[in-house]
Amino acid sequence: MNNFAFTPLRPLIIAELGTGHGGSVTKAKELVDAALEAGADCIKFQLVYADEILHPNTGFVPLPGGSIRLYDRFKELEVPLQFYGDLKSYIETRGKLFLCTPFGLRSAQEVASLEPRLMKIASPELNHGPLLEAVASYKLPTILSSGVSLLSDIEYALSFFSLDTPVSLLHCVTAYPAPETDYNVRILENLQRIFGIPVGVSDHSMDPVLVPVLATLFGAGVIEKHFCLSRQDPGLDDPIALPPEDFSRMVQAVRQVQHQFEPVMGPLQDFTSIAEWMQTAKYLQVRESILNDFKKERGADLINGIIGDGVKRLAPSEKANYDRTNRSLHAVRDIPAGSVIGPEDVAILRTEKVLRPGLHPRWLSAVIGRTARTLIPAGEGIRFEDI
Repeated sequence: MNNFAFTPLRPLIIAELGTGHGGSVTKAKELVDAALEAGADCIKFQLVYADEILHPNTGFVPLPGGSIRLYDRFKELEVPLQFYGDLKSYIETRGKLFLCTPFGLRSAQEVASLEPRLMKIASPELNHGPLLEAVASYKLPTILSSGVSLLSDIEYALSFFSLDTPVSLLHCVTAYPAPETDYNVRILENLQRIFGIPVGVSDHSMDPVLVPVLATLFGAGVIEKHFCLSRQDPGLDDPIALPPEDFSRMVQAVRQVQHQFEPVMGPLQDFTSIAEWMQTAKYLQVRESILNDFKKERGADLINGIIGDGVKRLAPSEKANYDRTNRSLHAVRDIPAGSVIGPEDVAILRTEKVLRPGLHPRWLSAVIGRTARTLIPAGEGIRFEDI
């Protein structure tokens, strides 16, 4: 994985299985088989420990059998590390990539112990400094998702990685589902210019083709989509995931774009960067031809809306999630007024909808050792006015 490994000439297509296996290795292998048959290059899972993600007081999630605590739902998805070790072998014997997202220091260390070829950080963890530092220390090629983030958040995350560690950046909209017209895929060109690294898209929209194809035209070298056997399955992300037939449609559409570029484009090695390659007259001519055909098929207003203006901003559908889906400092238990805050009292967690957000994780060391001005209830975010 170098600067040219993931390009529009051969996008890496990731099937995000997440925790859709529900703890069943049989279901996991069924998902893997179906995703590979549909054309995935890489199969991604999530190594979940509830305590690394959120507080027990975070709130409830509706399920077909009734509402349960979101924390308890994540606890149900915890599996032994060997579960993913077996799946890694199962995937790699088929010549495909295994990928597993960690959410904290314990899961990061465990994922690294599986000796994967690359790592992945999810959008909500883009500001989780200790996790970023740990993952960067492994010196493995790393993919960062950048939903519900600003340019400053991306810059913060990238600051943990040395120049000799290959990093790719996925544009994302943190909404479930995300409207296609929120994707602003022209931003891919600008992210590539600003940060000088390969880019891609993590797509939470419902249409199997629109965002992946347009993202490829604007420089995506990685396409990630949630995958399920059926949208009626009970996985947390299954309602917005692609079933096999739709995932296959996506793969075919992306590969068709790839094949249209191949005959007319010279080798990437002739250029100093992917951004330079994408500004050649030949590239722009092929892209314009594909876009015109796409506009005739799906409508110019829709296509132009998805392309957007290329300015990095929070999308309308994810604005309310900023500071809530991202990580912040939270009280693990009640912290009485007048007590000194210890390391065991604070965790870097997602806030979600019920609790109040706390300080950015960068303030962790400044909070430890301070005295609580007032009672900080268990689960609530810790703010400057609390210490």
